[in-house]
Amino acid sequence: MSRLEIGLWSFPVLLLLIFLRIPIGLAMFIVGIGGSYVLNGTTLMTFAQLKHMTYGTFSSYSLSIIPLFLLMGQFATIGGMSSSLFRASEAWLGHKKGGVAMSAVGACAGFGAICGSSLATAATMGQVALPELRKYGYSGALSTGALAAGGTLGILIPPSVILVIYAILTEQNIAKLFAAAFIPGILAAISYMIAIYIYASITGDTGKTRERVPYLERFKVLLTIWPVLAIFTAVIGGIYTGWFTPTEAAAIGAAGTALVALANRSLTIKSLVQAIFSTATSTGMIFTIILGAGLFNAFLATTQLPQELSTYIATQGFSPWLVLTIVLLLYLVFGCVMDSLSMVLLTVPIFFPIMSGLDFGMPAADFGLWFGILVLIVVEVGLITPPVGMNLFVINALAKNVSIAETFKGVIPFVTADLVRVVILVFFPSITLSLVWLLY
Repeated sequence: MSRLEIGLWSFPVLLLLIFLRIPIGLAMFIVGIGGSYVLNGTTLMTFAQLKHMTYGTFSSYSLSIIPLFLLMGQFATIGGMSSSLFRASEAWLGHKKGGVAMSAVGACAGFGAICGSSLATAATMGQVALPELRKYGYSGALSTGALAAGGTLGILIPPSVILVIYAILTEQNIAKLFAAAFIPGILAAISYMIAIYIYASITGDTGKTRERVPYLERFKVLLTIWPVLAIFTAVIGGIYTGWFTPTEAAAIGAAGTALVALANRSLTIKSLVQAIFSTATSTGMIFTIILGAGLFNAFLATTQLPQELSTYIATQGFSPWLVLTIVLLLYLVFGCVMDSLSMVLLTVPIFFPIMSGLDFGMPAADFGLWFGILVLIVVEVGLITPPVGMNLFVINALAKNVSIAETFKGVIPFVTADLVRVVILVFFPSITLSLVWLLY
């Protein structure tokens, strides 16, 4: 086989290993080493490369932002901020049709602003909101679907771990990416609430509505979420005023959430140790995937597959919009079988050079930001698409009496809302870029 054919065959082999339940990071590691052996007849060069790659990757200052944002999410969970967010959201939305489900989405959006992880947002808000949704008579399908979709806001509303990874892979400005994600993130939360209203109106799955809360009480409830607003303002505001770098802002955010948890008397020695261990475990998992993806992509570079694909597409005269559509559809397919981080690490080094070589009528810097948000949104859809939508299984595990089939059914309106939003953002890039242009 030629080098190009070996590169092409590596993808079905990788998918086979994933289906055999081998962890994705290890699977990419195996295919990277195995493919290099097939190409060169020896693994000496690969292991020599691995020695330098490991140190060069993990000594990167930029990567230190990941454990800090994960630790911030852990402290936010311990500090009970999720409960106050849900109560505040419920006070404003609970009296509407499907209002308690909308409140869950609103609370997920608020929690996503201080937690860069989708799974952590889904798991934390699921523990708070599921009992309330059950109490008000919502079906298992709508309850779990709304929370699984709401959890995806954890990676779309800044700060976001996935956006940090994308920024490092494509050499984009993290602060600009956070700005570009802000309006699409708000749009996502609103579209989910609209989807709940339409679904509830059509199916009659409205549950019981809460009594309308007087405006004075609503504003009083808002005062209970001041720590969330203060931390978000300190982290994001600090970045855009130039007070902190993104990494320093993540450290400030982690310290701030720790102080809130300490003030609430929920941060004990035991919970502190647990938060550190959970952060270390998640960081180790992410870094393992990063290393596996680095090795696999180095093997692909040796086969010249990315370069050949880029040259082929450039010489065929395909419309840039057609290529973008195909790439986004591929992400939707990958999302059915892979987790979000693996998708980004595996595909962005291949797709980004191809897409950057096409003319979308905008500067390269703007294109990098716009494409990153589109990738983030379709990756987010992957978190709630069967059969491997991670958020679906996290929420379903918390909802003891709801079948996974019900959860799959309940998420359909939210996937539809996501697809409509992708189309809007593709045709109107200014929605994504307007805040970046305003700030920079």
